[in-house]
Amino acid sequence: MGKIFSDSVEKALQYIYYDNKTRADRGQEGLQLLVNAANAGDGDAACVLARCLLGDSYVWSGHHFPVDEDKAEQLLKQSVLQGSALGILVALRSQVLTPELMDQMPLSLQDAFTQVLEKAAAGDAFCQFTVGNTYFWWDFMTIQGKGPQDFPTLEGFEAHMRENITQCEDWFWKAFRGGMYLAGNNLAHYYSNGDEDFVPAQPEKAKDIFKMGAEMGYAIHQYFYAGELEKAGRIEEALEWYWKAAEGGQPDTWYLLGNKYEKGNGVPKDMQKAISCYERGAEKGETGSCNAMGRICYFGLGRPQDRAKAFEYFHFVYTNKNNSFGAPYLARCYLEGWGTAPNYEQAYNLAWEQKGELESLYVLGKIYCEGLGMPQDIAKGVDFFRRAGDMPEAKEELTHYKRTLLGRWVRR
Repeated sequence: MGKIFSDSVEKALQYIYYDNKTRADRGQEGLQLLVNAANAGDGDAACVLARCLLGDSYVWSGHHFPVDEDKAEQLLKQSVLQGSALGILVALRSQVLTPELMDQMPLSLQDAFTQVLEKAAAGDAFCQFTVGNTYFWWDFMTIQGKGPQDFPTLEGFEAHMRENITQCEDWFWKAFRGGMYLAGNNLAHYYSNGDEDFVPAQPEKAKDIFKMGAEMGYAIHQYFYAGELEKAGRIEEALEWYWKAAEGGQPDTWYLLGNKYEKGNGVPKDMQKAISCYERGAEKGETGSCNAMGRICYFGLGRPQDRAKAFEYFHFVYTNKNNSFGAPYLARCYLEGWGTAPNYEQAYNLAWEQKGELESLYVLGKIYCEGLGMPQDIAKGVDFFRRAGDMPEAKEELTHYKRTLLGRWVRR
């Protein structure tokens, strides 16, 4: 057994949160460890797995874990009923701990907090973060069962609140240094904003947190810190940290770098370096980079034109990432049979989805003028070609049509 949790949970926490050297590569392995352990009845594993399925507000987006809120809720309830103290506190924070569920759980809230506090004191960063959250989000009030009515004076209640809320600071620092970048995010918020009338803001303490996180190897904080440096005009330093964030797996950072090199934003224009960055992001299936590579292949920007390859990039993003940037280009590919068999119905639907874009207007013009997959309507087709403005292909198509003396559009 592990020191604090089962071997599976401790390895998973190491792969998913704590180890900067393996985090980008072994997250999926960690997730599978949690799945197997949760299926075998490990309540702590079910709790951590639930967090992993709740999106990038709860776990690093660079893991590319699926988001499944219903499954996460089910896992948290399972964790509570299996007697996981950690699961009980996380379920409380996630608003899953209903009165009905509390009646069935084998531990009281106070007992659960005591157990997690012991694990936090023993050095587990996830538990330290969880304890910090009970103070940061005021869950301690529910755990203690105390409210304003339990104090003889308002001043007494306010003192009690300050005494508890401020305890989040120490626990967040421990968790932050132990591998939980999310604790750093909460610290930055705590220092920047204070906590209502109980704790004043201390913005001077917030200003170096992302720098510290960057230096500790958190890719997301490297990205944040790079943004701070860029905003301050320290472009060269910012680029260094953006590169580190990209190398560390921070999603969409390769796209950001590629875009800078393509447009010469703070760096000399370098299309080949831009393509290299886009390709590295596309290898990870990231939306921005895949769309950028689709555009580059489609138009032949910095490399030979390859419409079939462009189709692959755009099709992947459209079907897997719920992103319609490439819809007009896909429409043209389906119209012309570039990288796929011609499919006029698909071409029409995709073009209509973004009918204000040039490629879409061209596709709709061709479909209506030539009656491809639908009744011919040259007048409507000509209107779409005209709306495409100076697009060369659309202007060329317009030369093939004329209006008769009776005002009817026909092919020349």
